[in-house]
Amino acid sequence: MQACCTWVCEDTKQRGEEREVVVESSSLALEYGDLAIDPDSPVNPDLLFDSQLMHLYVLTRQTVSKVKVQECSVYKTCWDCLGAKDPYCGWCSLENKCNLRSDCQDAAKDPLYWIPYKSGRCTTITSVTPDQLQRTTARTLELVIDNLPTLSGQFLCAFSALDKTLITNASRKPYGVNCTTPRTDLLPSIPPGKHHFTAKLSVRMTNGPDLVATDFTFFDCNTYSSCTQCVSSDFPCDWCVDGHRCTHDTAENCRNDILVTGVNRMGPSYRSGPGFCPTINSTDSQEILVSSGIKKAIRVKVHIIGQFIIQTRFVCQFNIEGRVTSVNARLLADTIYCDETEFSYTSRAPNITVPFAVIWGGSKPLDNPDNIHLVIYRCRDMADNCGMCLALAQKYGCGWCQSSDKCEVKDQCDRGSGPWLDRNQTCPNPEIHKFEPQMGPWEGNTNITISGINLGKTFKDIYGGVTVAGIVCQPYFELYIRTKQIVCRVDGPGDLKDRRGPVIVKIENFHGQSETDYEFVDPKIISISPKYGPLSGGTVIKITGQYMNAGSKIRAYIDKLPCSIISAEPNEALCVTSASDRKRSGTLNMTFDGGHRLYDGFFEYVDDPTIKSVESGVAGQVKIPKGIPAGGIKISVTGKNLGYIQSPQMYVYYDEKMFVSECKVISQESMICKSPTIEVPENVMLDAEKPHPLEYGFRMDNVTGVQNLTLHGFNAFLLYPNPIYDVFDEEVKYYKSDYLTINGQHLDRACQESDVVVQIGNAFCNVTSLSRQQLTCRPPLTQPPALDSEGLPNKQELPEVIVIVGGTLRYTIGKLSYALPAGLNGPLSKPALIGVIAAIVILVFVFIAFLIAYRRKSTESNRVLKNMQEQMDILELRVAAECKEAFAELQTEMTDLTGDLTSGGIPFLDYRTYAMMILFPSDDNSPVLQWDRPELARKEKGLRLFGQLIMNKTFLLLFVRTLESNRYFSMRDRVNVASLIMVTLQSKMEYCTDILKTLLADLIEKCTEGKSHPKLFLRRTESVAEKMLSAWFTFLLYKFMRECAGEPLYVLFRAVKQQVDKGPVDAITSEARYSLSEEKLIRQSIDFKPMTVYVSISQQTAYVGGIDPNTENVPVKVLDCDTISQVKEKALDTIYRATPYSQRPRKDDLDLEWRTGASGRLILYDEDTTTKTEGEWKKRNTLNHYRVPDSASLNLVSKQSSIYNLSILSEKTDKSHKYETLNLSKFSSASPPLSRATSPLNQNHDGGMKCWHLVKHHDTDARKEGDRGNKMVSEIYLTRLLATKGTLQKFVDDLFETIFSTAHRGSALPLAIKYMFDFMDDQALQHGISDPEVVHTWKSNSLPLRFWVNLIKNPNFIFDIHKSNIVDSCLSVVAQTFMDSCSTSDHRLGKDSPSSKLLYAKDIPVYKEWVERYYSDIKVMPAISDQDMNAMLAEESRLHTTEFNTNCALYELYTYAGKYNEQLIVTLEEDEFSQKQRLAYKLEQVHNIMAADNP
Repeated sequence: MQACCTWVCEDTKQRGEEREVVVESSSLALEYGDLAIDPDSPVNPDLLFDSQLMHLYVLTRQTVSKVKVQECSVYKTCWDCLGAKDPYCGWCSLENKCNLRSDCQDAAKDPLYWIPYKSGRCTTITSVTPDQLQRTTARTLELVIDNLPTLSGQFLCAFSALDKTLITNASRKPYGVNCTTPRTDLLPSIPPGKHHFTAKLSVRMTNGPDLVATDFTFFDCNTYSSCTQCVSSDFPCDWCVDGHRCTHDTAENCRNDILVTGVNRMGPSYRSGPGFCPTINSTDSQEILVSSGIKKAIRVKVHIIGQFIIQTRFVCQFNIEGRVTSVNARLLADTIYCDETEFSYTSRAPNITVPFAVIWGGSKPLDNPDNIHLVIYRCRDMADNCGMCLALAQKYGCGWCQSSDKCEVKDQCDRGSGPWLDRNQTCPNPEIHKFEPQMGPWEGNTNITISGINLGKTFKDIYGGVTVAGIVCQPYFELYIRTKQIVCRVDGPGDLKDRRGPVIVKIENFHGQSETDYEFVDPKIISISPKYGPLSGGTVIKITGQYMNAGSKIRAYIDKLPCSIISAEPNEALCVTSASDRKRSGTLNMTFDGGHRLYDGFFEYVDDPTIKSVESGVAGQVKIPKGIPAGGIKISVTGKNLGYIQSPQMYVYYDEKMFVSECKVISQESMICKSPTIEVPENVMLDAEKPHPLEYGFRMDNVTGVQNLTLHGFNAFLLYPNPIYDVFDEEVKYYKSDYLTINGQHLDRACQESDVVVQIGNAFCNVTSLSRQQLTCRPPLTQPPALDSEGLPNKQELPEVIVIVGGTLRYTIGKLSYALPAGLNGPLSKPALIGVIAAIVILVFVFIAFLIAYRRKSTESNRVLKNMQEQMDILELRVAAECKEAFAELQTEMTDLTGDLTSGGIPFLDYRTYAMMILFPSDDNSPVLQWDRPELARKEKGLRLFGQLIMNKTFLLLFVRTLESNRYFSMRDRVNVASLIMVTLQSKMEYCTDILKTLLADLIEKCTEGKSHPKLFLRRTESVAEKMLSAWFTFLLYKFMRECAGEPLYVLFRAVKQQVDKGPVDAITSEARYSLSEEKLIRQSIDFKPMTVYVSISQQTAYVGGIDPNTENVPVKVLDCDTISQVKEKALDTIYRATPYSQRPRKDDLDLEWRTGASGRLILYDEDTTTKTEGEWKKRNTLNHYRVPDSASLNLVSKQSSIYNLSILSEKTDKSHKYETLNLSKFSSASPPLSRATSPLNQNHDGGMKCWHLVKHHDTDARKEGDRGNKMVSEIYLTRLLATKGTLQKFVDDLFETIFSTAHRGSALPLAIKYMFDFMDDQALQHGISDPEVVHTWKSNSLPLRFWVNLIKNPNFIFDIHKSNIVDSCLSVVAQTFMDSCSTSDHRLGKDSPSSKLLYAKDIPVYKEWVERYYSDIKVMPAISDQDMNAMLAEESRLHTTEFNTNCALYELYTYAGKYNEQLIVTLEEDEFSQKQRLAYKLEQVHNIMAADNP
């Protein structure tokens, strides 16, 4: 019968519950659930289902509840799901979860796809053969699986362990599946200290979750290092005795060897288990005791199998404090005898444990299962006196050496001949160091504690041998500490006579006597203070008398109420009263051990004090205590019975810390307290308008009623900020009126006049008023003297005004003078008169100096005027020479450059690197390149579902639009999301293109309907679509770059670099003689000479990436003005011309060595001790600086750290030569002077010097007069821009012609360009845009400006090259020209226009014609069919499917979905298409799975 569900409420309706019942037949029903609806409210039996029968409406007295009929998702395993017996729920095998049949995909195809509770058949792995495996081997596993559904597709086995998941293919069998274990090199390593790891073995389909899982163990026998461990392990491991190794495969690893098989190895065995291992055996004890400094021969029992072991050499090894000592050993019968050796150690420990091993066969230790070890000990460190020594355990053999007075073994006591006491003898010298108490009552019963040494080895030794002042003292057995301490009870002498005497301990014939005597005394109580205290107790009573500290146990009572003794001195004792239940006058009595004393007087218990009010500051209606962090504010307290408390205190809690201050009692009804000083952290700012309320109270003995007053209806203690007093406006304040006013802030918030003291010198200013921002006080009638640093009066100085708040907070306000300042008509003081005279003298000197300077200037002007004509003539000649030189360069450089660029291949970057450079230019380690992300394995299911959402067009479009609509979605986020989407869709380029077209169409519509001009479409990257378009072209034009456009771009880069390197380049500023950029042009005449040097490089340094270039005497073109680093760069560029930059040696890893003759050599540096300095300028070293000649031999060698350090040393000491001697006889004219040392400079000692190479850049426009003759008008050098431009013109033209040609170099136009341009033409027609300039701008913004300009400016995005600063500046000018060529606007140029635009002013119109023709040619080409385009896109997807880790990209995208989840869910729920596809629900599912997968 079909099972169904009904709801029964009759018997439970009064309790507000409902029961879930499944009806099996007409006579059988099972209850499977009980749900509380509304407790204590009856349930109406009329129930109503919703239209989908998924919810039930339940009516109670006051509420209507909507209840789900099932909660399948709460069951996480198959057995839990079926065990619930919910007829709605079943186990969906394909999705590995409990759900409704309607939610399980393909549930109707196979009964095992969705398993109801009635079947009771879960998919289960019943066995795995083998069930464990050696980690270093691979096997095919047989998995017997019950109820495995029949599925089409590939079964997989997944092994998950240690944050790593490995997948292998599985084949379906009648009993289950077969699958191989993963490759051994991919398996995770076994953790240190472990011998196995357990993996989760699961079976799944290619694109589905785990169908079933079990545990599988990988073990490694090789991790066992001893025979006992190996053969006792839980795994089938065997021990090869001679090979001394643990193995899983004896046939392979133990041939012709004695074998001990493991206890878990199946089958018969002659030797099995740890009992057959070669071992060291323990006899009586695991410890072998050896006294330090004694020579001893160690012997141990052994168990050995195999004749070959017996015949080998044995060695005993001892590891003493990390130092291994080995001695020879010999085997006799079953005992190993180690040669005699001395054992000692250095630490101060009484003993140390020494690991011990017996080695055979050179390096094979016998097993030591019982952990037999040595214990080396020193008797003298275990006991420092005779008693302790003889009480040591017998096993140590320690005794007391009387000749040395030390605890030693007998052999160490005078080499065995000295007087030595063993543990059976008695120490001859018991000593008493101290005893307490030193006096007691004459009634006795006092416990005396005696401390010393040699006070008996056992209690029996001292029993009956202790006397105190001649009276026997009875020891306590349980308190006796051997040799150290005796506690005994002494009775009194029985009378009042004075009696004293020493403490004596007698042991056999020896006795020890104390140096001081014990005295029997008669304690007396004379007085007590105070004689009253509160009922709550806590009053400290001072008891004055005689011998108040007599005895070992002193007690005090008031009547029968205890008064706890807290201290006892000879003349006084202090006790704390306990609480009394009523007022009383009690008698104080004390007991001193056996003596009882009574005070002739009373202590009175009085009523507890109470608090009525607490206030501070300005008095008001409401009583509020106030304070400041500095404390000391006067707080008035009123109440009752306050005078009965001796030392009342006030406390405040701040930040869970208590701060306390003292109080002074005025009368029974009043007392004055100072507010506590409170430690407020520096970063906490107190608000004066909103003071901090604090809990407070009073300590009055043990009275609880005055504690925590804030809990008893009192106002809280208010904490205000400290008042701030301002200093005087002038250095000296002149006192003019009767009152002195001091300004500040928060002055009266918590304070009143009595809290503030104003001190003037050694007198005080009487405070008369205090307001919020002002204090007024009346100073003394006459000016008081100042106080010096020692506090003594000093009448010579003006007194300082100091404000003291609360006694602790001090402000120094300034100095005060009673005398008025001198007026204009008054007589000048002596200091003023001296100042006036000095000023007049200075003015006279200034006037005379001015006359002399004017005279000199007039004569100098005539001389300068005469020289100016000569300088103008020289300048004209130099300008003419410079123009002539520039013209000659323009005509000759073209032919020099073209012939050098064809050698060597083009070093293209691979597709992945190229794409990453453009998509994620600022992220060197993008997540999409990280394949080892074990944490994502746990999130694989969630990411797979999120990937399915991304592949849903509705979701992806809504996702992008939602993010873009959020104002917190930054520009950087837009670029990142676009790049991540393109990476994710790399394998689905047809779908990607569809999404891109939809987003671009939306953007065009928004642009045409909005306020912005249509030409601004794609102008700036303000949307995800624009960045996706850039990435789209990046993916699809890579092949075109490699086959066609890459060559002219690379040739242009090489041409720019080579042309720049032909002239001087400033190593500091990157300015160059040959440049296209005005900003990077050297505007001076630099003398230089081209040179050719022959560079060699060692083979070890030269061999890079399998390339072996010619490295011997390679001719390299350099300039004599090149720095050493520039020479190294040019040499590496020449030698490794055909080698990608990333595979070359780095110049910073190499030194440049100049070799002359057979043995002379010199390391050249950019900076060393020979570097020239001029003032604050330091010039970089060049070839000319070192006088390196043309055709010199140079060598690139690896950096020699030893030579470097040696050179540093030479610089710091005597500047002597530490480099190898040059062969001066052959190259004397070209060698550097011998007076120089060429050690590299330590950069830390530059002292702020400025470095320069070719051009000094001054901080100001001021120039030295003497330099004027060497300067020209800098603009004259702009002609060099024309020379460089003319040289590179051919290469720029070739690049532009290739880009703006539909069929160039035999390569057809890429389909992507035609397809996208046609799309833009169609969009223009749809929106009625007839202006051709708008579509032209769209196309220019999409391809040239988004793709080509990026690669022209950054050729390192496509080639494996290094781009220097000067080359970058030149390429930026070319890129700007390219952008201007694609623009439709006319550029009106004048003399003030940038040089970069003027440089190509005549060429841009020609380039614009090329662009127009290019766009028109593309437009008239036949349209590309969707079939052809999709075929091309599918091929691109196939070629590059595995380039990126799409799971990482999905996870990065998912973080944005989580960040903007709330807005995204709202959008999905509002969209009509989204509602139909339940996208919001699916996204919530993804969130739940991802949250559950978090560890």
